[in-house]
Amino acid sequence: MACVRIRRIKACLNGGRGRSEHAAVPVTPTELAVAAAGAAAAGAEAVHLHPRDEAGAESLAAVDIGAAVRAVRQRCPGTQVGVSTGLWIAGGDPKVRLAAVGTWARLPVPERPGFASVNVSEPGFEAVVESLLASGIEVEAGVWSVADADALAASGLAGRCVRLLVEIIDVPAADAENAATAVLARLDALGVPGPRLLHGEGEATWPLVALAGRLGLATRIGLEDTVTDPAGRPAADNASLVRAALALWTSPDPRA
Repeated sequence: MACVRIRRIKACLNGGRGRSEHAAVPVTPTELAVAAAGAAAAGAEAVHLHPRDEAGAESLAAVDIGAAVRAVRQRCPGTQVGVSTGLWIAGGDPKVRLAAVGTWARLPVPERPGFASVNVSEPGFEAVVESLLASGIEVEAGVWSVADADALAASGLAGRCVRLLVEIIDVPAADAENAATAVLARLDALGVPGPRLLHGEGEATWPLVALAGRLGLATRIGLEDTVTDPAGRPAADNASLVRAALALWTSPDPRA
């Protein structure tokens, strides 16, 4: 179940957001499938999900992962489907997370994610990566800082990751480009292999979509990262964000 390379846009459909933050946040497997189909039709090459349990909380349980992945694959076959392994979903306990991720190997292939993101800065990174790879699930390494770039290089796992997610978190828009270029430069200086996907969250979202376009790097967009369009207006849904991101990603550099 090899993942194709993401060349432009991955859609992050929900993250940890709830409906109180945006009415279009998809929660159930059916809602995730509809949102994924809309994002794919708008130009997304892959989707990233945070499956939920019956109470609507983020979940790493195989039953919840499988239900969401299966629904998305049935609605939009051919679209790459990935999930989060965020440590917070396991209550901050690395052992609980590792145990949950280890059960994904028993999922039928149609219910097993094609890839999963693992944040380098979270305790237990290496063990989760090894478990996912043993299950036939490809890994995206989440690199949030220069220190993360150093840690990834030291781990020896970078060459086994399908992508490096350069993720600029909790950074003001004015500082986002400098933060991103510092991480990218450090990865290059260390010779860390693997395609880079660059994105931000909150107010850093749109500046980094534009920077990714100028650098020719893939990016991501969706209601996980932002609920507003480039002009600061409320976004309609994930599909509208994908369309806006593609327009910005492909636009000429105004400084040229």
